[in-house]
Amino acid sequence: MAPRPPIKFNGVVLPPHMIAAEAQHHPAQSPPMAFQAAARAIIVRTLLLEEAKRDGIVAAPELIEPGKRELDDEACIRALIEARIPVVEPDESRCRAFYDADPSRFRSPDLFEASHILFLAHPHDAKTYAEAVARAEEIIAELSRSPGRFEAIARERSDCDSRVNGGRLGQIVRGETVPEFEQALQRLEEGQVATTPIQSRYGAHVLKLDARAIGEILPFEYVRDRIVDYLAEQQWRRDAAAYIERLVSQAQIEGVDMSPANSAKVRAA
Repeated sequence: MAPRPPIKFNGVVLPPHMIAAEAQHHPAQSPPMAFQAAARAIIVRTLLLEEAKRDGIVAAPELIEPGKRELDDEACIRALIEARIPVVEPDESRCRAFYDADPSRFRSPDLFEASHILFLAHPHDAKTYAEAVARAEEIIAELSRSPGRFEAIARERSDCDSRVNGGRLGQIVRGETVPEFEQALQRLEEGQVATTPIQSRYGAHVLKLDARAIGEILPFEYVRDRIVDYLAEQQWRRDAAAYIERLVSQAQIEGVDMSPANSAKVRAA
């Protein structure tokens, strides 16, 4: 294998061991791609620190999360970014135009009322899981003959605590249940029992959709603040990318592609 060409920044070779240490923070499809991403990150960080030094910026590290504080370099970069790339809120007309372009993006979540009968089984226990699926299939066949028996069967045989309520789970919105549940609920009609067991990491479910309430489009006034935050962040990201691209264009860099599509991203601290 041919040796990796050196990566130079303003005439100085970046030590490969430094890049390799940084690469662990840049997951990629291959080690060479992670190495390149790490080199870009080091170069961008160095450029920003040099800018902060030129501006005489000194910043006290802030608490990022409980028990974790910024490093001195991170604090300087944050202060530089805050000074050079302010957050600019979009005006009312731009927010309104964004909303009017596709109001259907702003809907309240669909609400589902569902019931289930669960037969617990761990997916890694093939024998027990197959038995759970078979039991669920038997219940589905029984319910096809006696639909009114769902609640009674849930109370008698379900392994879920919801059995005390006849299997009723109450109101559900997207994200509150496993994906298999959500997909099945989308397909069912009100009052319908799924014709096959719903298999999840918990086991096999006999699922029934009791009721559905389709989310409605929310008025502009209700989502205006969300739109403001979204558009402001998008503009900030564009401004940050342009700022970094300008710094990169003024530096002498060899051995790594620093095009905008590949350059390291700056995030607000």
